[in-house]
Amino acid sequence: MINMEEINKKNNSSMGKDVIILRNFSKGIFFLPLFVLSILFWIIQLFLEEELNAWLGGIWIIIFFGNFSVTVLDFPSYRVLVLILITIIVVLLVIFFSLIPTLEQEGVLGEDFNLGLPAEFYMIMTIILGLILGLIFITTRFDYYKIERNEVYHKKGIFSVTTERFPVRGLRIKKEIPDLFEYMMLKAGTISMIWKNKIVILNTVLNVKKKIEQIDDLLSHLQVAVD
Repeated sequence: MINMEEINKKNNSSMGKDVIILRNFSKGIFFLPLFVLSILFWIIQLFLEEELNAWLGGIWIIIFFGNFSVTVLDFPSYRVLVLILITIIVVLLVIFFSLIPTLEQEGVLGEDFNLGLPAEFYMIMTIILGLILGLIFITTRFDYYKIERNEVYHKKGIFSVTTERFPVRGLRIKKEIPDLFEYMMLKAGTISMIWKNKIVILNTVLNVKKKIEQIDDLLSHLQVAVD
């Protein structure tokens, strides 16, 4: 005997997944960890008052280097990732434990050399990064792809005017992880929507694996109405 209550529950649960939004973020989104770190170090340095903490400054510089590298470079394989991590660690150890003390002894840097940064610096960087990230999030609110069971809409503009519409029939979805650091930081990857005569490539989609699972689930359901 068919349990109509269970069928209704399944139908109701699937109805909440009838629309999937895909947003293509700018590479600047990967400065989010540096933004959070700047806020945290700003607060800490305020409590330290005039004492400039060299550890905070050193960590901030390392994170800045990492974020900047992720933004401008691609790290496609685990071997490259391991090699780069080892290189970075060795270079930083040489700088902090060999080069800087040597330069201080030679009088090149001076005895007052300190990697510590004032609270005002962290405050300014927080404001700058906050504005950039805010603009990135705002632009993605007005330019995105909406996948439904029958069609794909490309909405662009302040008033969400539908500028393009594509059928789901014949659509192929391809997921790629071109950069391991991007995936490790924000689970970001590339989604390609491929039709016979058109290809749409979204280079930076956050939570790309989850988005692909949602798309597979959405397009695998076929609703049939029976009188």
